[in-house]
Amino acid sequence: MPPTPAGQLAVPNLHRAARIEDAVHALVERRLRRTGWRTNIIAYTGYGGPGWVRVMCRVLLGRPDTRQRGRLEKVRGWRSFTTLPAKHVTVTIETGGVVHEAQADRSGFIDTVVEAGLPPGWGSVRLSMPDADPVEAPVRILDPEVRFGILSDIDDTVMVTALPRPLLAAWNTFVLDEHARAAVPGMAVLYERLVTAHPGAPVFYLSTGAWNVAPTLTRFLSRHLYPAGPLLLTDWGPTQDRWFRSGREHKRATLARLAKEFPDVRWLLVGDDGQHDQEIYREFAVAHPDNVAAVAIRRLSPTQAVLAGSLPVPHDDHAEGPVGQKWLSAPDGAGLWTLLRGAGLV
Repeated sequence: MPPTPAGQLAVPNLHRAARIEDAVHALVERRLRRTGWRTNIIAYTGYGGPGWVRVMCRVLLGRPDTRQRGRLEKVRGWRSFTTLPAKHVTVTIETGGVVHEAQADRSGFIDTVVEAGLPPGWGSVRLSMPDADPVEAPVRILDPEVRFGILSDIDDTVMVTALPRPLLAAWNTFVLDEHARAAVPGMAVLYERLVTAHPGAPVFYLSTGAWNVAPTLTRFLSRHLYPAGPLLLTDWGPTQDRWFRSGREHKRATLARLAKEFPDVRWLLVGDDGQHDQEIYREFAVAHPDNVAAVAIRRLSPTQAVLAGSLPVPHDDHAEGPVGQKWLSAPDGAGLWTLLRGAGLV
């Protein structure tokens, strides 16, 4: 698989909001660097296959006495969004004895595919730059023999967030202490049973959430005993041509990318009925029928559905998808496990 460009230099046709954001960042960065602030690499979990690996990280500015050495400490939500990116800096990626260089984009992100000869399973790549501490980024390399994977939504699927409610979403995201967040009952056990039943099966977590909260989400998943796996999040804020990124398009593009990267893997798509998971999964199932093993939807209660901004609708626990896949629905992980087992999927 050919490498993907790591980041693009700023272009003159940026959206007005992005130009304003860049100007503010440039002013603040100059002042902070004069006071001794330095760069800090935040490593995200990557993934790959034979001969390649996708590496993701972000470069931020931080105080020299509180440099975070690759992770953010426990903070309330709003602090995750008060970061300042180091734009267009170059990061060295060392993997399997091969050295690559990648350039961060205007938000300090690096998302690139590099050649690597890592064995299947968990490994790591080393990220470094002259004025930052080196960090190790974990990567999950899929065995070419793997034919089953789990792709899970996060919000209201593994973690109770009620994201469609603007005020409560803001409270959950910007104010609530991460230890106060609740896990959806039975989902961690469901995923552990699935990876036990399918040795080598990867678990990917797909969300419209911002990369700013990736460290918080990683700690949440670990604390509640979810299987480790890459987070596939999105940037937050203005883009080149609009005020904010489209969460739906992010999910659609990510699903299509995984189908291209792992054409032989059939995914169990797990989501909930409070947002647009069913619509997005249905579109993917039609476009890539050979890449869908089944769809498992965590069913919100009538009260949860109303509070989440949607109307409760009747569900059939067992249903056929648009091209014959199994579509299963239950209110928690235990119910979904029973249905999956009954459908012969485990």
